Amino acid sequence: MSNYQISFTLKNEADNQLTVDTLSVKKAALILRAFNHKLRQQILKLIDTQEKVTVTEIYVKLRIEQSVASQHLAILRKAEFVKTERDGKFIYYTINTDRMKDLNRFVSDLLK
Repeated sequence: MSNYQISFTLKNEADNQLTVDTLSVKKAALILRAFNHKLRQQILKLIDTQEKVTVTEIYVKLRIEQSVASQHLAILRKAEFVKTERDGKFIYYTINTDRMKDLNRFVSDLLK
């Protein structure tokens, strides 16, 4: 994927240019899309409630297929909403609170 830049001049302010990085906008949209899904929100809530969980605990408690849980966890990992830690043969998922705070600030700024 190439990094396209779009530039345009702000109206009535010919001296100022605003550059929009479309790659960054696409990444931001993917992050918002990762969060804006009912099942992924349920997964995040479960992880937050339990503090750390395995994929098995997630699919059993939410009554979904293991493959579905894994697919959604992969999306949450890619968006950095969850962190993983290995303990022997188990992988535990925890909430990335810093990322959630970033999301909250970003959305608050968008709504101003």
